[in-house]
Amino acid sequence: MIPGLPALVEARISVPDPDAAKRIADDLVARQLAACVQVLGPMVSVYTWRGEVHRNEEWLLLVKTTESAFPRVVEVVRAIHAYDVPEVVAVPVLHSTDGYADWVRENSRGLTDRDVPEG
Repeated sequence: MIPGLPALVEARISVPDPDAAKRIADDLVARQLAACVQVLGPMVSVYTWRGEVHRNEEWLLLVKTTESAFPRVVEVVRAIHAYDVPEVVAVPVLHSTDGYADWVRENSRGLTDRDVPEG
């Protein structure tokens, strides 16, 4: 990490279907809150919800962003996610190439709502 520059993070977001994955990925990139979103899946998640064990197919978004953009990533996801309690976690990126880090920072500065292109 370079002092004065935003730290890189990879946000992980699980979603119930490919349409939700596309919608969230497209929105985050259009708002320049993420330089890139990779969609992995399907995968199977086994979890406890309201006292019961569930097993569901999900997709995982790997969001390349910065620590400073992460709060806005969370806001966007909460506004459009289908789950009551969506998984949105940030994992610190400890090392990367300089060029990659510059690219993520450049493309994760965020746009105001009025500057987001219509899609």
